[in-house]
Amino acid sequence: MRNILAIAQRELNAYFASPIAYVLIGFFALLFGYFFYVPLAFFEQQSMQAGMNPSQPMNINQMIVGPTLMNTTVIMLLVFPLITMRTYSEEKRSGTIELLLTSPITDLEIILGKFLGSMLLYMAMLAITLIHIGVLFIYGEPEWKPIVTGYLGLLMMGGCFLSLGLFISSLTRNQIVAAMATFGVFLLLWIINWISTFVGPTTQAVLAHLSITEHFDDFAKGIIDTKHVIYYLSFMAFGLFLTMKSVDSERWRG
Repeated sequence: MRNILAIAQRELNAYFASPIAYVLIGFFALLFGYFFYVPLAFFEQQSMQAGMNPSQPMNINQMIVGPTLMNTTVIMLLVFPLITMRTYSEEKRSGTIELLLTSPITDLEIILGKFLGSMLLYMAMLAITLIHIGVLFIYGEPEWKPIVTGYLGLLMMGGCFLSLGLFISSLTRNQIVAAMATFGVFLLLWIINWISTFVGPTTQAVLAHLSITEHFDDFAKGIIDTKHVIYYLSFMAFGLFLTMKSVDSERWRG
């Protein structure tokens, strides 16, 4: 565990030693703020109309929190390739990958450490967004359970993206190639549910199950379904497994 934490700290230091972390956090916060403001403005407009007609129910979670969290997945699609592109590509380019592979640290510890470092950076991004959620509690009365489950879903989906991004980064020494390839794969997983509408019912069910955003819908509604949890955990485990095999082949080639 000590080695994993050491690698995670090393990754965080690399992010914050350069402008990368600050730019990514700022970009994430800016887009989240925009996606938060749009439904908030619409909710304010609808609430003014509802004041004239009290029979119309207004739900903060359905009209603000849910759409905002769903739109956050779009931000992840843009930001996460920039988080993972350097994890292994930069190590290969600078030659420090040989030092890691020859150190008394197992491949699994290296992978888990890099994964944990990336997750901590992502959690820092999500922590900034809690300011917006706090505004809702100050001026309104949202239900806290859907918010908790929504953020849990974002964490698990983020873990899936990061594990896959680590694998793609381990395949090349060029950060730009890693970022573009990661974005392409993420986009495919994001729109695969749209593709399923053009195929037969059997293939449609398979593609819908593979859709990474399809499993997030229930989390945004305040529902924790074990099948979605198993999907995300299995996805993360598979991504980390592929990364370990890629790093292991790098060790043998070295």
